[in-house]
Amino acid sequence: MKPGRPTPMDRALAAAREAAAAGDVPVGAVLLGPDGQLLAVAGNAVERLCDPTAHAEILVLREGARRLGTPRLFGCDLYVTLEPCPMCAGAIALARIRRLYFGAEDPKAGAVVNGARLFDLPTCHHRPEVYGGIGERASADLLKAFFQQRRD
Repeated sequence: MKPGRPTPMDRALAAAREAAAAGDVPVGAVLLGPDGQLLAVAGNAVERLCDPTAHAEILVLREGARRLGTPRLFGCDLYVTLEPCPMCAGAIALARIRRLYFGAEDPKAGAVVNGARLFDLPTCHHRPEVYGGIGERASADLLKAFFQQRRD
């Protein structure tokens, strides 16, 4: 990245902030193509779309598949602000994502390094390279602030 340009995680965090402003849990995702081009950016839209599957990861995978014209996103990298849940981890495996970068771990609902650890199961036929802790503090702070506001 050139100096001053937002990183993929910066873009994911911006999408997460937009999701929070719209009343959704602040999770954002960015999908980069095999050559590094930006394919999709989205924040959670479960509440806005009244769709339980409208997680940020699912939305960018759908858009990336549409733009590339294939359900298999070979060579694509996914950045997400929170460790993916079981649904999203399954979709990531099915999409054949090359690398998954995530911010904060999710001990309650995560399925990559917590919970089901879906990519470690023998029935999972594709495991992306996984890198956690990218933008972890900013991701965790955004989630904490969102839920604190809900409790106040």
